[in-house]
Amino acid sequence: MKIGELATLTGATVETIRYYEKEQLLPKPSRSAANYRLYHEAHIERLQFILHCRTLDMTLDEIRVLLQYRDKPDENCGEVNVLLDEHIKAVERRMKELAQLKQHLLVLRQKCTNEAPAESCGILNALADHSCHD
Repeated sequence: MKIGELATLTGATVETIRYYEKEQLLPKPSRSAANYRLYHEAHIERLQFILHCRTLDMTLDEIRVLLQYRDKPDENCGEVNVLLDEHIKAVERRMKELAQLKQHLLVLRQKCTNEAPAESCGILNALADHSCHD
């Protein structure tokens, strides 16, 4: 199948597929006589694996490690467990950061409770005051 068909089947964009090839996450496809990229079932499965990992907010480096183990099914998966444990900790840190961000935004939102001229908007004034860290 051509790249457009692969994109349609997986929900990825053509640009994403090319990027993953460039990053060597997807193997180079064969080429047709007209020099079109030709993809196979293995490309679909691998791309779906990558896309699933991305929905879990995994980095390309993390995915690269997971793919190495996926490509060598006889190896011990201990490093996969460690990788996932580290990713869980990173998600927990990000959740705390997002909770703090939400709190800052809620405090900021309270700076302007009704419509007023922009020059007297409490939100805009608080954002301009870089020393303000409520």
